[in-house]
Amino acid sequence: MSKIPIYFFPGMSSTSLIFEHIFFDESKYELVFLEWLPVEKKENLDQYTQRYLPLIKHENPVLIGVSFGGILAQEISKLISVKKTIIISSVRSNKEFPKLFHFARKTGLYKCLPTSMVNTIFGWIKKTASAKRKKRLELYDRYLPLRDKKYLDWAIREVLKWKQDYTLNNVVHIHGTRDEIFPFKNIKSAITIEGGTHAMIITKYKWFNNNLETLI
Repeated sequence: MSKIPIYFFPGMSSTSLIFEHIFFDESKYELVFLEWLPVEKKENLDQYTQRYLPLIKHENPVLIGVSFGGILAQEISKLISVKKTIIISSVRSNKEFPKLFHFARKTGLYKCLPTSMVNTIFGWIKKTASAKRKKRLELYDRYLPLRDKKYLDWAIREVLKWKQDYTLNNVVHIHGTRDEIFPFKNIKSAITIEGGTHAMIITKYKWFNNNLETLI
């Protein structure tokens, strides 16, 4: 029996390292971990998505995406045949965005975010942080290393301008009740993880290891 291919897409600013605690039986599954491609400033999400297609070498793969990676996985699923798309800590349409996202998009407020200062601000916080907070900041450094201005400006803009206003079929949505980025109250239909935060792919990895294979 041939293996089922699974392609993984990390969240905004993160790498495939966020999946380091997720395990599958590799005698049954072929795992492919994709990273964020370099972005072009004027490139929209549709154009960017097209650049991933040559990287998907299997027919009817399973796509698993976290946060913005879940949005990217859904965009890819519109262009190729997939066995299933699983999104984690993400949204199935822009109607599930919090009100702040809609406000930022309409007003252009997102253009004022000090993305060029992220690393500087991060450094200041680390210098004055308590030992407990420093440990948390070390995790941010490990799992959220993509913080250059060009990438952040592009990613924030393309999330806010996501045109998807209806839910796609064949998408399994897994969401935590304590998600700070996409509040659970806005999510229409998802498998619920009690107490799960936006980082639950890392903090609740045992749940995923016990349940992902069944969902596939």
